[in-house]
Amino acid sequence: MIEIKTLSPAMGVTGQVAVDDLQSIAAAGYRSILCNRPDHEGPDQPSFHEIEQAALACGLVARYLPVVSGGVTPADGLAFAQLLEVLPGPVLAYCRSGARSTTLWSLAQAVVAGD
Repeated sequence: MIEIKTLSPAMGVTGQVAVDDLQSIAAAGYRSILCNRPDHEGPDQPSFHEIEQAALACGLVARYLPVVSGGVTPADGLAFAQLLEVLPGPVLAYCRSGARSTTLWSLAQAVVAGD
């Protein structure tokens, strides 16, 4: 089972998600999943396509916003904020460890606040 860190009532983050995790993610009340990990970053990670297909089967909306580790930009934060505006919530974002997704969420909060 994955460990989800709640950032707000509408947002959670976690490390790499497996296909088998999606049913429990949906059961936990998440309505969307957002992948911030580029495909092929790690040898054992499922592709976004695999995650997306399984997510759809569980009733989840899935989106792909890949960001290279250590390379998060303000433009990535803006794109993350724009996705959060249109995705049904709550949203669970994931990457390798959850750190990138947390950084993107923080940048998105700054965009929303007008900083």
